[in-house]
Amino acid sequence: MNTTSKAIQAAGLLFIVLFAAQPLQAAQNEAQNFPQRPIRLIDPYAPGGGSGVVARLVATKMAEAWGKQVVIDNRPGATGTIGTELAMRAVPDGHTLLMGTSGSIAISPNMNKVPYDPVRDFIAITQTSGQAMLVVLHPSVPVNSVKELVALAQAQPGKLTYASSGSGGSGHLAVELFQSIAKVRMIHVPYKGSGPAVQALVGGESQIGFNNILAVLSYVNAGRLKGIAVTSPKRAPAVPNLPTLAEAGVTGYEAMSWNGMFAPAKTPRAIITKIHAEVVKALNSPDVRDKLVAMGSDPVASTSEEFSAYVKAELARWGKVIRDNNIRTE
Repeated sequence: MNTTSKAIQAAGLLFIVLFAAQPLQAAQNEAQNFPQRPIRLIDPYAPGGGSGVVARLVATKMAEAWGKQVVIDNRPGATGTIGTELAMRAVPDGHTLLMGTSGSIAISPNMNKVPYDPVRDFIAITQTSGQAMLVVLHPSVPVNSVKELVALAQAQPGKLTYASSGSGGSGHLAVELFQSIAKVRMIHVPYKGSGPAVQALVGGESQIGFNNILAVLSYVNAGRLKGIAVTSPKRAPAVPNLPTLAEAGVTGYEAMSWNGMFAPAKTPRAIITKIHAEVVKALNSPDVRDKLVAMGSDPVASTSEEFSAYVKAELARWGKVIRDNNIRTE
């Protein structure tokens, strides 16, 4: 090979190296300048639910760190499907994020035809928290224990009403699982989110609810709702006096609620890394952790890979529960 050919070959290799490095450099520059405008954090439920509590705490810390507003955008409807689809279709540049839940991400896709695939259409950034649901009653319901509730429901089949955040949501499925194991039948009254469902319980429109502890603990503490059990496999530290449903005689019962941060698929990995670092920092800050723990929640702050694996496991687990117990939306 002559000198000219070697020079041409060397120039070609240099061009290839420089050309290949351009996308990486562009992604790094994009991440360094992120965020360039206010961030929209979609909460696919009405205000007042557990997902909103976590979203507000994390959003406040993100806004302080980045000097950009983080706007909570409540988009309730169809058990979280409307807001989740909106997030899926957003420009994948990190400026639109989703506060996903066990209901919208792991349960609803197993029960309903949804316009998104939780694994294919989203990047799981981090699980923000996990928490038990509380079994709560309006004070007018004449029972004070799970045993008494089961007895009343058996004596009055199809008479008691329970409120949920919507058909196919975590609260709905939690009650359906309870009914399947306890052999009782109650009337489902779905609402457009946990917030309206809780208000219906407090106001006496419905009698029973299996609700995210973040959404109802304050009402229980104030005596406006009666708490009789938790849905978790172990007692919740925030309400150590309340038994688990399994302890109370509903053998084999377990249902947990969780929240997590997601971004639309194809969001650059460098931006995902930057968002993840800030959300984890927020969750690990003493004031946020203390507030979540006081409300009965367990901050998680997992890696993106850990959360992605958890989402897949939850999809499989709830799918099996739904099939094994023949649970339907109505």
